[in-house]
Amino acid sequence: MGTRIGDMPVYATRREEVDATLYNLWRRARLHRLLPLRVAYPGRSQIVLIVEEDDWVVVDQNQYDLPLLAWTDFEDAGRSSLHTPVGCTLNYYHYMASSLRERMLAMIRDELEARLG
Repeated sequence: MGTRIGDMPVYATRREEVDATLYNLWRRARLHRLLPLRVAYPGRSQIVLIVEEDDWVVVDQNQYDLPLLAWTDFEDAGRSSLHTPVGCTLNYYHYMASSLRERMLAMIRDELEARLG
């Protein structure tokens, strides 16, 4: 877990499954040393997605990178197939963060596809 979220209180925690295609893109980005990535949310410049080696974090950069949402603890040990979803922990740090979830997953996928092209 990155230092950015290690000591932050969590509003809610959920179990999540990340699509295999997205997880595999992230894995390839790690192998090609493209991380960390910092991507601004279109139309809301204060919200930034940070894709790191160990987790994906959505932050408010106007609040000194205060986390809003984070995907952590990916359960990839012993993974035997590339087409099955990967479990992880989804931490909410703000009560409205769930409204960002789907768009952020799409942003991760789009950004990694563009960079790995």
